[in-house]
Amino acid sequence: MKVGTIKEVKKHEYRVGLTPKAVEAYSNAGHTVFVEKGAGEGSGYSDDLYVKAGAKILPTAKDVWAEAEMIVKVKEPLESEYGLIRENQILFTYLHLAPDRPQTDALLKSKCIGIAFETIRGPKGQLPCLKPMSQIAGRLAVVEGAKYLEKPFGGRGVLLSGVPGVPHAEIVVLGAGVVGANAVKAAAGSGAHVTVMDIDLDKLEYLEDIYGSRISTLYSSPENIDEILPKADLVIGAVLIPGSAAPKLIKNKHLPTMKKGAVIVDVAIDQGGCSEASRVTFHDAPVFVKDGVVNYCVGNMPGAVAHTSTNALGNATLRYGLSIAKLGPEAALKKEDGFLEGLNVYKGALTCQGVAGAHNLPFTPPHTALG
Repeated sequence: MKVGTIKEVKKHEYRVGLTPKAVEAYSNAGHTVFVEKGAGEGSGYSDDLYVKAGAKILPTAKDVWAEAEMIVKVKEPLESEYGLIRENQILFTYLHLAPDRPQTDALLKSKCIGIAFETIRGPKGQLPCLKPMSQIAGRLAVVEGAKYLEKPFGGRGVLLSGVPGVPHAEIVVLGAGVVGANAVKAAAGSGAHVTVMDIDLDKLEYLEDIYGSRISTLYSSPENIDEILPKADLVIGAVLIPGSAAPKLIKNKHLPTMKKGAVIVDVAIDQGGCSEASRVTFHDAPVFVKDGVVNYCVGNMPGAVAHTSTNALGNATLRYGLSIAKLGPEAALKKEDGFLEGLNVYKGALTCQGVAGAHNLPFTPPHTALG
């Protein structure tokens, strides 16, 4: 198969879909790999490294799109890329279609095969290709939250750990999944007081067993959210419904009740955000202030640590990509339990139920679409 990767066009996105090691794996398996000139520079990989791994360097992204049967990238295609997607071309990347009707319409119109990293399921129901970015985003959320709590960045001027004689910061983590658990890990290590909320009591029990009295757990009900948000210095939104838009747990009415200079880091922004106030921001202007609260809503947080993120993503996605290249998308998707759930669009059919529900569009079960 002809496989390609390109330089991401999303603002301040420095990750790349294929590392040189991944290129070498595809090449050794007999596939041809095309890489756009300079695609890996943001992650620390020169064109020479790709050439040594067996890639062919092409001057523009348009050239790669035209040559490759499968495009492996990181972020969803943007409007400038829609016209480059060909019928039957395989697009293997994060798609996040639920909050993005224009992209959904464009992919359906192109009749491509869109396989989304974020909805692939593992044998135990986990999300293996989303997990590494969720781990990074959860940990990074605490780092970024700590920064924007500093007074020069608009925050309250609070140190997470406090010092002897001065209270620790209060951190609230909404969601105890992979993002939330990693945020709790980083937050507990910072010395702050951490409260984690979820509707899954098993997840809360697990975290309490690990951290004991270092954290508090609280059932995520509207009443409890109303009560806890005014106490928080930093709120981390870590809510995920795979393939669907995130629920709006933080209402606009909550912001005036919160401390002035408190920070919300909405990690769920890729799926529309879990705060009604959230709107997508970028690394060069990551925050905005509403009702005295600092809102951090960067849609590609792991892109800030591109070298780490690119390698972690490659570790998770490579075997799936190699399977597609070897067997073709239809056979590869059917071969492994959970892989088929990664199929979001197939030759004009919408095959992800969460996306169909979000946009009120017809849903075709993936097994039916593949025949």
